[in-house]
Amino acid sequence: MNRGSTAIDVRDITKRFGDIVAVDRVSFDVQRGEIFGFLGPNGAGKTTTVRMLTGIIRPDAGSIHVMGHDMARDPVSAKQQMGVVPETANAYLDLTARQNMLLAADLYDVPRARAEERIRETLSELGLLDRQDHRVHGYSKGMHQRLILGMALLHEPPLLFLDEPTSGLDVQSTHLIIDMLQRLNEEGTTIFLTTHNMDEANRLCHRVGIIRRGRIAAIDTPEQLKRTIDRIAMILVAFDRPVDTTALAALPGVAEVSRVNDRYRVSVEDIDTAVRSIVSFAHAQGARILSLDTPAPSLDEVFLSITAGDE
Repeated sequence: MNRGSTAIDVRDITKRFGDIVAVDRVSFDVQRGEIFGFLGPNGAGKTTTVRMLTGIIRPDAGSIHVMGHDMARDPVSAKQQMGVVPETANAYLDLTARQNMLLAADLYDVPRARAEERIRETLSELGLLDRQDHRVHGYSKGMHQRLILGMALLHEPPLLFLDEPTSGLDVQSTHLIIDMLQRLNEEGTTIFLTTHNMDEANRLCHRVGIIRRGRIAAIDTPEQLKRTIDRIAMILVAFDRPVDTTALAALPGVAEVSRVNDRYRVSVEDIDTAVRSIVSFAHAQGARILSLDTPAPSLDEVFLSITAGDE
């Protein structure tokens, strides 16, 4: 069954554990070729949802289609379309990286010649080729996580699920994984990413879904979500010399002023009026403006606003 440009189609899925409704009539879709971020506080239903999407557990109600395949009626075909990188690495510690990769190739019926080629390519890109014959129990956490990513990608799936892929990793491993995800997406791979790292979500994701108390609370692009935050605007301004904070706070359009290192944090009621006032103020004070920024709300603020009180 072909569902056009939709990679994941979720309709009214529900999951209960006894008297607890972990996921309550959740619906959303993920388009082919996008990086979709899935965010939520602990206990919100995020992990349960992902486990249903990847076929680990079945929903009590509703439907899931993955790359056009019905997860309930044809789970094998659906799972063949995906690679899964869990938060907890699941490679065999007593095997070498190459042996783990060959095992993954057998599970996905990758022909041996192609598997050998893919192992060399993938381990090289992940910086593990020179350690391919070392047992995994001697790997660092970052190396371990890179290997799990390589195993998930061995059969070249069009859809990749990742659960906190860079959590607790060193800088080198984080950069390698992020760079590889961006390249894969540029080449057409659809990525479903769960993360608590808001900077990572903001940088990588085309759209973000936020789940709260078992229900979808918001889905949109990071920039559109930021625009939903209703807050007093802020200006960060630096001068080439100290200025009178009281006089700065008395300017038209300015609500409050505080000092943050070498900059002034100016809460404003009207950005245009405040910027004009600050420029005139600097001129009157004989001071030069070194920088003036009007930062937008962050994805952290959006997340905290939507999920306030849930953790």
